[in-house]
Amino acid sequence: MKKKIAIIGSTGSIGKTLFKILEKNKSKFEITLLTANKNYKTLLQQAKKYKVSNLIITNEKSFKILKNKTKDSNLNIFNDFKNLDKIFTKKIDYVMSSIIGIDGLEPTFNIIKFTKNIAIANKESIICGWNLIKKELEINNTKFIPVDSEHFSLWYGLKNQESKNIEKIILTASGGPFSAIPLNKFEKIKITDALKHPNWKMGKKISIDSATMINKLYEVIEAKNIFNIPYKKIKILIHPKSYVHALLKFSNGMIQIIAHDTTMKIPIFNTLYFNFDQKLKTKNIDINNLNNLNFQKVNLKRYPVIKLLNFLPNKPSLFETVIVSANDTLVNLFLKKEIKFTEIHKKLFDIIKMKEFLKFKKIRPNKVNDILDLNHYVRLKTLKKVYKNQQCLEL
Repeated sequence: MKKKIAIIGSTGSIGKTLFKILEKNKSKFEITLLTANKNYKTLLQQAKKYKVSNLIITNEKSFKILKNKTKDSNLNIFNDFKNLDKIFTKKIDYVMSSIIGIDGLEPTFNIIKFTKNIAIANKESIICGWNLIKKELEINNTKFIPVDSEHFSLWYGLKNQESKNIEKIILTASGGPFSAIPLNKFEKIKITDALKHPNWKMGKKISIDSATMINKLYEVIEAKNIFNIPYKKIKILIHPKSYVHALLKFSNGMIQIIAHDTTMKIPIFNTLYFNFDQKLKTKNIDINNLNNLNFQKVNLKRYPVIKLLNFLPNKPSLFETVIVSANDTLVNLFLKKEIKFTEIHKKLFDIIKMKEFLKFKKIRPNKVNDILDLNHYVRLKTLKKVYKNQQCLEL
């Protein structure tokens, strides 16, 4: 019997990688749903190739174009995620949730009840709404697998282990494109410089997050949430080769090093085939990398955003949404050449230290809209603060 699956965010890099994996065993899967935001051309190509009858495209303009192009077809095309109960008459086998940004939170939450297994690549779901996601997973008896290479590595290494046996978790970071340039040159960093990640080919937003290393701060939050590990047991080390993705030290003295090639194909493949007897052809073990792991401590002068770890509350709160929303807005301003690279972390600290936002450390999200409403407010507040300061400087 074919395994029924859905890919939300199918036109992005995670979705495209998953399609490459599916290609070799296409006959074993039936794709029931594909979704995108604007890219209707790629979405339609995917639907035709894999004979998918249900599509969701959330951008209004793209939705109208796609509707018009497919008016004589049997495709069911929707503009939002409110009709999932019409698409799924019973639970499917697997969902890949790979929508980028806070926009992925609500679709991820809403689709949990319709699947037996969900692989989540959407960071914001885990950072901002984990207490809601976790509860929904438990209510619907849905199995969760993380997709990020670090968290998948931890998940893989911690199978059949209890969190109480963990003494220390170490997440590795490549250091991004600026691990070696002199600190006095940071003021002159250009967008093209920040997008040149040495190991990974990624979208613009996550490439900038990697350059500032806030992506690693996010991954610490994710690890704390997913594995129920306190922040004091989680550490970051710079590992320029990105060959080792996580290290685990157990209370019995054992240390586990989890490594794999620098490709998202491996964690994605394993989320899909975690209970299948399926093999993935990969490179031989890289002895040169293992002989020169070159772990380094994080230089806080080079990556000041890591100091945010001192501001994080131990319990789930809306403060994480404040950080994510403010950073997203500032990165977007940098990409528009409206602020400098070094201003991202400076302005981020200014915003999260505001009295009206610090109070959210003690407020727990009770529903998805709590997060979405706060996200909208923080973005507006961040823009107002940046533009007000710029006006003052001009005056």
